[in-house]
Amino acid sequence: MRWIQERGTVLGTVSLVLLLMGSYLGLFWAPPDVAQGNAMRIIYVHVPTVMVAYLSFFLVLVASALYLWKHDPKWDRLAGSSAEIGVFFTAITIAVGSIWAKPIWGVWWTWDPRLTTTAVLFVIYIGYLMLRTLQPDPGARARQSAVVGIVGFVDIPIVHQSVLWWRSLHQGPTFGGLSGPTMDSRMELALVVNMLAFLVLFVYLLGQRLRLALLEQRRDDLLWEEMSSV
Repeated sequence: MRWIQERGTVLGTVSLVLLLMGSYLGLFWAPPDVAQGNAMRIIYVHVPTVMVAYLSFFLVLVASALYLWKHDPKWDRLAGSSAEIGVFFTAITIAVGSIWAKPIWGVWWTWDPRLTTTAVLFVIYIGYLMLRTLQPDPGARARQSAVVGIVGFVDIPIVHQSVLWWRSLHQGPTFGGLSGPTMDSRMELALVVNMLAFLVLFVYLLGQRLRLALLEQRRDDLLWEEMSSV
């Protein structure tokens, strides 16, 4: 984690370059979809934001388990920082997905299994962040948040598999389908570059948020000590 924080400028620059490259490939170089036309280009943002959200919540799961085992505040900071980034990218996923849905489905939102389970995921981790805000005791906050962070991850495989388990308007997996590749090779390259760009952006944001989390922890510890001594 220290390595990430120390190389923030480099990571920020690399993510910016990759985002610009990915935007060019997705908007101008890759061909339009046969069925959806140019509306399909939003996939170059939609899929990477989903990936970052999944990764963020996976880190919440791992860091929460490590905190309950080690009781080291650094794991609580990692969990809280990852959760904030995950909620942010989940919100982008839902917003971008709605923009995509309007020209394709004719509505901004429908209670499709994928959309519904994603909304539930968003609410779970909003609750996680609220718990971290409302609990003044740093130790109790870390323990309670860790439990919620572990239990909340159960919804991730449900979200991911929802298009296979239930009848859904949402399209199936972009990669790894049983029928083989479903995209033009230029589309695949543009998507991979954008996924890499968002991954580097995630690492950069995580490093910046961890730096702030350390300062917040020191502040909260001082405030709790003052409250306890009154």
